[in-house]
Amino acid sequence: MAALSIDVVTFYTARSEAQLAADAIALAGARVLANSGMTSSTDPTLTSNAVLLATNMANEVAQQNLVGGSAPTVTVSVSTAIQGNPHVTVHVSRNDLPTFFARIWGSKTVTVGASATAEAYNPSGLSSSSNPASPVAPSCVKPWLLPNIDPNNSPNPIFGTASGSIQDSALLGWDSPPATRLHALCAATPALCPPATPQAWQYYQGAESSFPHPTKALPACTLTSNFQMSIAGCVQTPIACGSFVNINTAQDLSLDPDTASAVDCLANLSNDEGDRINPALLPPSPFEFRAGDDNPLVQAGVLASRARIMVSDSLVTVPVFDNSTWGSTPPASVQVIGFVQLFLQPNGFHVPTSGANPNQISTKVMNMVGCGTNSSGTPVYGNGASAVPVRLITPP
Repeated sequence: MAALSIDVVTFYTARSEAQLAADAIALAGARVLANSGMTSSTDPTLTSNAVLLATNMANEVAQQNLVGGSAPTVTVSVSTAIQGNPHVTVHVSRNDLPTFFARIWGSKTVTVGASATAEAYNPSGLSSSSNPASPVAPSCVKPWLLPNIDPNNSPNPIFGTASGSIQDSALLGWDSPPATRLHALCAATPALCPPATPQAWQYYQGAESSFPHPTKALPACTLTSNFQMSIAGCVQTPIACGSFVNINTAQDLSLDPDTASAVDCLANLSNDEGDRINPALLPPSPFEFRAGDDNPLVQAGVLASRARIMVSDSLVTVPVFDNSTWGSTPPASVQVIGFVQLFLQPNGFHVPTSGANPNQISTKVMNMVGCGTNSSGTPVYGNGASAVPVRLITPP
């Protein structure tokens, strides 16, 4: 029996390895779907291309996860039956795991296996008054509160106020031109800071009470205010879609330069050599990110310059609030009805401190996630800061 226990431990270890492998493979595939932009689009070509890329990535990750010392057999399937909520299901198995002492009973090999399903969840347009969808609650949200105004088609909204449905599919992949870059319009005129009337792509500062600044894991650069720390670091408090957050209505003419400096720090853009989006792969192809020369992992020799990467410090999540009941002056709090995921672009980003558009941020829209005012229930938190949360749904 003592000898047989060695086989039992070996089998349990291999079973655990199989489950860990299945979990990692499913999450990797779902992360590709989340970053691809497909959950923010109804374009069948983008969906098809994203599914292919996610399947390929899952199979790549599978090669790095051994079970019992050898590569397992892996099957990957992607379901897009529910728009905005694709599932990646993975089954991992080995049917040739050798036994040692169990052979005396005629068993030379045994089979071990495990399965996992991960989802990339985007509730945009899934909510109705009779059937509300669960909201999302990402962490590391930046303290830039954007009004629900489409910068590509102003003054139309980004999201339907009640349902959270995406109103302009062309906003996916949209590059902000110099005249409509992300900013607070707080450069020289106190009367415009914060603005009395919401404008497209013009943010209001989230108050410290709703966006408490981080005190640890901050980038090694000069940060002089709590606001800058909230931009360059990760605000750990999740922001739930549908919740109310506070606005800082105090006049602060340093918001734009402070934001530009903090973004330089966060995204390693001081020399315009931060991470980049592959210009050859844009919707209907899935987005692809490449490491810039100032990426810390490139600097450390871990990654090659322009290596393909799945995550980037240049990817940020920004809340969008309902401004449909806005009065003559900014209110003390606003309701979050969605999020946009933006890529902070290096090309031409390191903006001048003077000229027509000083200290304004060049962005590309990577994802749109709306929940509207109809959503309710327990928020989906996922496993990170993405606007489209990724999480395992099986095993629980």
